[in-house]
Amino acid sequence: MVTLYEGAFAKLNLTLDVLDKRADGYHNLKSVMQTVSIRDDIEIDLDTGKPWTLSCTDDQIPADNRNLAWKAAEVFFEATKKDPNGLAIRITKRIPCGAGLGGGSADAAAVLRALNKHYDNPFSIFALAELGASVGSDVPFCTICGTAMVEGRGERVRKLPDMPDCVFVICKPEFSISTPELYQKLDASTIAKRPDNTAMESALLAGDLGKVAENLCNVFDPVVTADHLELNYIKSIFNTYGSVGQQMTGSGSAVFAIVPDFEFAAVICNMLKENYPQVYIAKPV
Repeated sequence: MVTLYEGAFAKLNLTLDVLDKRADGYHNLKSVMQTVSIRDDIEIDLDTGKPWTLSCTDDQIPADNRNLAWKAAEVFFEATKKDPNGLAIRITKRIPCGAGLGGGSADAAAVLRALNKHYDNPFSIFALAELGASVGSDVPFCTICGTAMVEGRGERVRKLPDMPDCVFVICKPEFSISTPELYQKLDASTIAKRPDNTAMESALLAGDLGKVAENLCNVFDPVVTADHLELNYIKSIFNTYGSVGQQMTGSGSAVFAIVPDFEFAAVICNMLKENYPQVYIAKPV
């Protein structure tokens, strides 16, 4: 038996625009995404000689073939025509669920990277990301990591210049969001402000943190905030104690702040942790 280890990194949406609805029922998206240092840990046992199993430290996570990590392993072995002779996946969960942080996709991507390395890289990283597109929309980006422009349903990923040095504070309130319901609400509403992805790309190219913060924009943010005004409270704490920019990530419910250094981040955490136990400090990775 051999055991593989891989980190699974959370993602933030610096920008997120929802475009037209596709023939397959999904929407086309355009988003600048960033991986951050909040991570799950993935362990994979190969050659167990037993039926496949999956376990997770969070018992709310499916521990069978509904889990994206399991699906990623299935897709990899189907594509390579290899037989692992039994497999066991263990997930140490730290990325909060229902947050818009891509935890399930990150786990799936980590499985793909670990298996690809073990079998001497039959896929380039971009081919591996393409394979991940059949598992979930955020899996291609989570496979590549870093800073990237993501388009289509998530399958088109283009690397961008690295995020300028900074610290993120991420706060996950108690409530979570139904993504299908949120898309229905967005389809029924007028989008007042859309991201300027060109300006965001220019800010990254210049390494200008202030300009990156100015160009944060997520079309889901006002829709969710209208129903959950506590997001405004969290953002106000961010803003009061040193954030240069803040918004919700993905379809929520986590919100994040960009701050210049750890001292500001620590103050913000202290202000929020009494009411919000799920507060994290993270760096871009």
